[in-house]
Amino acid sequence: MKLICLFLLVCCMCQAYAKENNSNLEPSFELVTLGDTGGIQDGNLSSFLLRSLSENNYIALDAGSIINGINVGLQKENQTFSELQLAHDPKWQTNGIIFRHHIKAYLISHGHLDHVAGMLISSPQDSAKPIYALPSVNQTLLDTYFNWQAWANFTDRGKKPRLNQYQLVDLTAKQTVAVKDTSLQVTAFSLSHPLESTAFIIEKDNDIFVYFGDTGPDAVEKQGKLKAVWQHLAMLMKDKTLRGLVIEVSFNNQRPDNLLFGHLTPNWLMQELNTFNDLLVDKSALQNSKIIISHIKYDLAKGPNPRDVIQQQLAQANNLNLDFVLAKQGQKLLL
Repeated sequence: MKLICLFLLVCCMCQAYAKENNSNLEPSFELVTLGDTGGIQDGNLSSFLLRSLSENNYIALDAGSIINGINVGLQKENQTFSELQLAHDPKWQTNGIIFRHHIKAYLISHGHLDHVAGMLISSPQDSAKPIYALPSVNQTLLDTYFNWQAWANFTDRGKKPRLNQYQLVDLTAKQTVAVKDTSLQVTAFSLSHPLESTAFIIEKDNDIFVYFGDTGPDAVEKQGKLKAVWQHLAMLMKDKTLRGLVIEVSFNNQRPDNLLFGHLTPNWLMQELNTFNDLLVDKSALQNSKIIISHIKYDLAKGPNPRDVIQQQLAQANNLNLDFVLAKQGQKLLL
């Protein structure tokens, strides 16, 4: 009995040390919010920039708002890009230098307009760069937007003339590839949504960051796609550190399941995160990661602010003592 008690005590001490040690890790990534809503607030639509702190190159995670998000970040009260070592290019303003020189690739989760509008509108002054996406997502971009009707074809495929500014790179689900001109690697997973969506697992050495496009809960969608992501992450986290993840909560808990349209609520998110936590060997690993909430639907109707309601409901449902952060345009997080 004494040996068992001693063993349990040692285990508890090791877990406590690991938790404290992980929380004191130097940050590895910088995450910038260019857009935080899932509509209808044009100029503030789903988009993030991510970079390893060892380099000055970002990848864009979705592209609902790009230039307006950069402009908000450059405002004096935000100083979002104050630590970025800017490239020298006298032709362009600071926002143009960040846009053209420091964003090296787009990772597009799906083809809905609130996730791609910024990339489309700003493309005439963009620099050449790849678009990484699942094949169905790239095909949607070609069929719906880059077709010389909705927009000029800035890609290297589809209807001629092809302007060849964007190289469309088809990702194979669950296969890891290097992101051009960065030190990052990405693995894509399919997500359940009316239009196929994507989760991107991004790795740099022993650090992980995850970006989820729009997704419904497995219990509603009946496809098990989120569980496949959780299982892969749990396997990676035996040897690597999850620094944070961005995941959507579009509606509050009062939204009925038949009207979710492939989205999450606070209760459904917590159910998914509990599924994830159950798969982890180290139950403290998730608590040391920031859970960044995106895609809250902006509402013109009178009543409580949707952000306030969702924040309160997340706090009430948070049985895992997680660190929830609501994304806000212009925000910079070190993870």
